[in-house]
Amino acid sequence: MSAAATDSNSHAPHHQPHQHYSRATLLVLATIAGVSVANIYTNQPLLAAFRASFPESAGMIGAVPAVTQLGYAIGMLLLAPLGDRFDRRLIILLQLAALGLALVAATAAPTLGVLIAASLALGIVATIAQQAVPFAAELAPPAQRGHAVGTVMSGLLIGILLARTVSGFVAEYFGWRAVYGASVAATIALAVLVVMRLPRSKPTSTLPYGRLLVSMWHLVVESPALREASMTGGALFAAFSIFWSVLTLLLAGEPFHLGPQAAGLFGIVGAAGALAAPLAGKSADKRGPRAVVTLCIVLVAVSFVVFALSGRSLVGLVIGVIVLDIGVQAAQISNQSRIYALKPEARSRVNTVYMVVYFIGGAVGSAVASLAWHAFGWIGVCIAGLVATGLAGLSHSRSRSKTPEAEV
Repeated sequence: MSAAATDSNSHAPHHQPHQHYSRATLLVLATIAGVSVANIYTNQPLLAAFRASFPESAGMIGAVPAVTQLGYAIGMLLLAPLGDRFDRRLIILLQLAALGLALVAATAAPTLGVLIAASLALGIVATIAQQAVPFAAELAPPAQRGHAVGTVMSGLLIGILLARTVSGFVAEYFGWRAVYGASVAATIALAVLVVMRLPRSKPTSTLPYGRLLVSMWHLVVESPALREASMTGGALFAAFSIFWSVLTLLLAGEPFHLGPQAAGLFGIVGAAGALAAPLAGKSADKRGPRAVVTLCIVLVAVSFVVFALSGRSLVGLVIGVIVLDIGVQAAQISNQSRIYALKPEARSRVNTVYMVVYFIGGAVGSAVASLAWHAFGWIGVCIAGLVATGLAGLSHSRSRSKTPEAEV
């Protein structure tokens, strides 16, 4: 049975959400996305600090970013589809409450095992951003959907970049526990903003929770474009995570001897990716998203060649980060513009399928990065990034179809 056929209100008239579409609303959604997703990346500049706090568990430090991204994939699978079934505003508020509790547990973690468990929980409930992005796609007129997604994604990307920068700065002067404490305060402020400014959303499905989850399988089976976009995006995010998961370790050693603040400052360098997000969305609206994704895969491959030649050069690393972030983030926006056009009545579920694969790719990338670093050093990390990028290119090229859906 198809996904559309399983939805009991698939023949009901859809509401017209465009009356709520405004720049102010997009900025609120962008803030929600940025503040919430920042919690996934605050741990990346902290690995050396974790190692100093838990020297007896140094070999397991890489599990912290890995389980955080794995938790995000789990949260996407179990929580994000609820955006089609319930008011997204209510879902966001409930997840913020759970996020605050997970952050408190991370702040007080007495052992690395507790920190890993708290990071898993944090990843699961930090999927708030994945309610904000499809909400923007729902509110926007079709001709402006790419721009709307790009605007909210800009907030999300800025959150990622500031997470690394602020995290590194705070850890340098106040310790890594203060990073999580600051995140608790930010979560409370975000909840206030949601209550005051975010409009309610109208559900587009009446399916029970179990059937809501099952319907995602039908979406996967019925949509080659969704499968291809998900696999391509997941492989690119694996490459992205391979670099960022070990950057702090590279900078801590010869010849740099730099602390977590320096690793965090590289997030500012990646601001080019955030600035390019609205432009990527407009380009996808005008030229078609597949062409943009093809160019992005090439950019990511080039970035890892630059990284391989820059293991002892800060200038080379800076250039590589700019190219990497532009490539990955522009591909992400283009892929999301494609998938949101496939099933308008099931945007949260379509987004869930895509983002579950995306963050599984990120978790695998983080784990592979740790293994490659300890076994082969920086060159091994760069080769792993190129392999992940090659898999993205293979998925993108082999899945091309002559059907109109493939060109969405």
